[in-house]
Amino acid sequence: MTGYVYITTNKKGGTLYTGVTSDLANRVYKHKEGLTLGFTSRYGCTRLVWYEEHFDIHDAICREKAIKNWRRQWKIDLIESINPEWYELYRGMGW
Repeated sequence: MTGYVYITTNKKGGTLYTGVTSDLANRVYKHKEGLTLGFTSRYGCTRLVWYEEHFDIHDAICREKAIKNWRRQWKIDLIESINPEWYELYRGMGW
């Protein structure tokens, strides 16, 4: 089963949320609609700014756990390595 690790935020340089899912489009939709209660809805982390696909969900889970333990600046560097302007990636994916 495919898995995705992703980072959402509320604005450039804002609060970061790192998650894992097997259905990225559906998960981001739920974040945007406030259907996922907890951290993302409390802090408004609805903008998808980074994601990574894994062909095995277990690999994605391990990667998510590793990233969650990173320093904030390392996460920012990861985002900016592919998305320096922190553009919303969800809209451009045809979902």
